[in-house]
Amino acid sequence: MQDPREWDRGRAWLATLVAAVAALAGGALLAPDAVWDGFLWHYFWGPVYADANNAVCAAMRPGGPELLFSQSACAAADAATVVAEPGYTVVSEIGYAVTLVFFLVGLLELLNRLDIGSTKRLFYALVPFMFFGGALRVVEDANDAVPQGVEALLSYPANSLIISPVIYFTVFFLTLGAIVATVYAARAGYADHYDRPLFAVGWGVVLATVGFLFYFVTAELAGAVAGAGFYPQMTGLTIGLAAVLAVAVYALVDRVKPEIHEGTGLVGLVVLFGHAVDGVANVIAADWVGAIGVPVEYGAKHPANRFVISVTEQFQPAWLSEVIGTSWAFLVVKLVAATLVVWVFDERIFDEEPRYAVLLLVAILAVGLGPGSRDMLRVTFGI
Repeated sequence: MQDPREWDRGRAWLATLVAAVAALAGGALLAPDAVWDGFLWHYFWGPVYADANNAVCAAMRPGGPELLFSQSACAAADAATVVAEPGYTVVSEIGYAVTLVFFLVGLLELLNRLDIGSTKRLFYALVPFMFFGGALRVVEDANDAVPQGVEALLSYPANSLIISPVIYFTVFFLTLGAIVATVYAARAGYADHYDRPLFAVGWGVVLATVGFLFYFVTAELAGAVAGAGFYPQMTGLTIGLAAVLAVAVYALVDRVKPEIHEGTGLVGLVVLFGHAVDGVANVIAADWVGAIGVPVEYGAKHPANRFVISVTEQFQPAWLSEVIGTSWAFLVVKLVAATLVVWVFDERIFDEEPRYAVLLLVAILAVGLGPGSRDMLRVTFGI
């Protein structure tokens, strides 16, 4: 029988969602200059709009938004004009973080209603969707790399679905749809349990996305974009080295301090692997692409990665940097951080709040395996 408290929490979540949407929509209608132009468009939709059209910025004019394609045009925009640039601001990051937490709470309530996720089977079933998120980000990268004379993968407004941060909501809702569909398929008797069909669907969308990338890059971008092609050695090295490092660290920790993995078990190994993929892909992309035969240069994009590299450059002798590079420390940080985070998940957490623990572990894996698979596939296709 459904717990009345769960039903009340679900209704409270839906009521909060409806109230928030109504408040924003009402504010945009009643005070469009302040709510839409100055807040929603300025911090959230404007950056996506500019990015989707490969513009340096977008300026909100009386007749509607105008795309600007040079820094000088953006700088010359009237001081009273609302200008949105691709990327994030403090306001947008706070807004997206609050939205993420809110939807995770809603997802937790949905898992309670579906009566799934209380074991680690959901975690394993969702692993391929992390690769899917990374692969879909590379579709965006390929779309951005399209030069004049080559037909884009997607044009505005369809391409806004795969532009950061909208792409995270796209992946979230596609994954959510797969969960609901496989759960109901299992309960209709088409499968013994939902997790294996969900796992298969995940790998299906990964293969479809990577296959489409292979076709598009090798058929359309090769020759039109410098370096675009197919370099499978990147994927092989990244997955291979990440697997070896994850197993080695897991075995060492299990021997020295086995209580760290008592709560998570092999889930901890998967988390280590996901963050090792991120670390290895960054190290190869930053320092070793030339050595493995990829004719494209990459640099650190994420602030955390840039910070670790800058610290390494300060303390590591220049001659050693020339030999081993400066991004190796980021891999060490990722492995240490993943191990420490896994340590938090003891058996008591899984006994008291199993669904909450599983969702947190999924999120922790996603912040490593998602960006890592994106960096790996970008280099694999020379984009």
